[in-house]
Amino acid sequence: MRVERKDFQVVEATLAARFARNPGSIRTEEFAAFENEACTPHLGIQLTAKGGAFDVFHRFAAALRADQPMDRYRAAKDAFVADTLLHAKAKPMK
Repeated sequence: MRVERKDFQVVEATLAARFARNPGSIRTEEFAAFENEACTPHLGIQLTAKGGAFDVFHRFAAALRADQPMDRYRAAKDAFVADTLLHAKAKPMK
């Protein structure tokens, strides 16, 4: 969630009243993280002030939404699965 710097403190207080802080995350004057483990999937909220040092999540989300050819997607997926299986420890099936 991105907000103007002037609105950050009010929005941060509003989120803190409703959600638990993420204890594994940093907290600054321009960044705060919240979570709700009871949700499925686990809910995570990152609050950033626009233009702040941690105002990068929107670029990451945009990259995930970007279109790419299906053959590139499948090749990347195949490489990921193969690498994961290569490095996974074998566990006996029950």
